[in-house]
Amino acid sequence: MNAAQLIAWFDAEARELPWRAPGTTPWGVLVSEVMLQQTPVHRVVDVWTEWLARWPRPSSLAAETPGTAVRAWGKLGYPRRALRLHEAATAIAGQHGDVVPDEVDVLLALPGIGAYTARAVAAFGYGRRVPVVDTNVRRVLARAMHGLSDSGPPSTSRDLSDVARVLPQAQAARFSAALMELGAVVCTARRPRCGDCPMANECAWVRAGRPTGNVAARPGQRYAGTDRQVRGLLLDVLRAAADPVPRARLDAVWHDAPQRDRCLGSLLVDGLVQQTHDGRFALPGEAPTVIAP
Repeated sequence: MNAAQLIAWFDAEARELPWRAPGTTPWGVLVSEVMLQQTPVHRVVDVWTEWLARWPRPSSLAAETPGTAVRAWGKLGYPRRALRLHEAATAIAGQHGDVVPDEVDVLLALPGIGAYTARAVAAFGYGRRVPVVDTNVRRVLARAMHGLSDSGPPSTSRDLSDVARVLPQAQAARFSAALMELGAVVCTARRPRCGDCPMANECAWVRAGRPTGNVAARPGQRYAGTDRQVRGLLLDVLRAAADPVPRARLDAVWHDAPQRDRCLGSLLVDGLVQQTHDGRFALPGEAPTVIAP
């Protein structure tokens, strides 16, 4: 794989995203990587910008209540990520001198930081030469290296080995970012634009005539009426409230009482909601006395 050619394409064609701007700190990279999990880029840009303006360092977020982070998370979805970021910020501020670690193993020891995020922060925050693998990278390499239309089930050892084989000694992080961008905007799952791909001439899948794979198409995820929607509606009430709210305010958001109760219970267990001793509900850290879930 021609690394220089791919990096040149990236330099010319990459989307202008705020976390790619010169001067972005490793903390900014960490926040972006957590926010981008299962969330489209266009929904993240404004929230990321607001978070970094408000909390430019881990210690500035750690000084807030967890509920403040959940409130600021807004509509990004999967709000437990806000709690994980707050926990990671607290650990970085208290254990690492307010500096995001630069080694993968140390990053992995932070609360809520998984293998992908740790490698992404080491690479994109510090320029470390470490393999970074996401869904887009797996798809690009499945096609370019193995001639397959789809990457199939993940395999950590295989996927990391594939990336390590093509990772250049120089500009490794830039190359990894280019691979991700290629998969996100050109080598897409459903409508790959091979005519615009800088790697088309050496792509095994293109040379093989772009054979169709046997991997079944993934059905779209339903949202309306799911527990995710109900949990979001319950959190919306608490985000909009300055003080703990009574149960009746939460009961009014959804007609199905068993589902609503199940969702409220799961929010309590996840630590996204707390119940006060007088039976009201609040975001974590925003009620003076609470009942343990």
